[in-house]
Amino acid sequence: MTYDFFDVHVVAHTALTPSAVRVTFAGDALERFASGGRDQRFKLFFPAPGQSAAIVPRDDDWYPQWRRLDPATRGIMRTYTVAAARDGEFDVDFALHPGGGPAIRWATDVSVGDRLLVLGPTVPDNGGVDFQPPPGTEWVLLAGDETAVPALDAIRSFVGADLPVHAFIAAAPSRCTAGVHCPSGLVAPVRSAELPPGVPYAFIAGESGEVRALRRHLVQERGFDKRRVTFTGYWRRGATEDDLIEESAAA
Repeated sequence: MTYDFFDVHVVAHTALTPSAVRVTFAGDALERFASGGRDQRFKLFFPAPGQSAAIVPRDDDWYPQWRRLDPATRGIMRTYTVAAARDGEFDVDFALHPGGGPAIRWATDVSVGDRLLVLGPTVPDNGGVDFQPPPGTEWVLLAGDETAVPALDAIRSFVGADLPVHAFIAAAPSRCTAGVHCPSGLVAPVRSAELPPGVPYAFIAGESGEVRALRRHLVQERGFDKRRVTFTGYWRRGATEDDLIEESAAA
């Protein structure tokens, strides 16, 4: 079984910046939670309004059953990235956008002891990791907005000194570490940057429109092989994750 449900509780929360908080989760069965590192995705389920716990079927066929539940009462599903994982616990970074949805409201008022439900990997080699440099990669380009900071930080740590990394993060300066460009958008700074020679691999994550525009620039203007550009829309302007779930189901 590649994924399973885990009951978790909050053991710590730390403000990273005025607009971001790191929450540490622990749980009795989390020794089975096997993050693949890098940009490891997983699901968090938040209680619906009026509920004390997220209502989610927990068997192998959970998704169609969850979809058939009343949206007003079923658990609210959101996708996040593992910021760091240790034996029996892991960290998640929440970007606290004004007027945010249920996950942001929960993270804004989080307390030690608060409980959530997680659907996470039980093997390191799982489909929730997209950063996969092909053989022959000579350098890496990373680009993303504030929602992608945990993934990009984890990728930089994973790559280490093995490959040169050029990172562009459209986030508050306080979220950017040494050696990282911190522009207000993604496409213009990458377009004006002097990139190195050699065989590249690009990982782009963030708002869907920006991600697609940057991929077009890299492939059409920079000559990147499209097979060497991994891109993922973590969110879309004007849409909630619930909207995207419904669109995907309809398609």
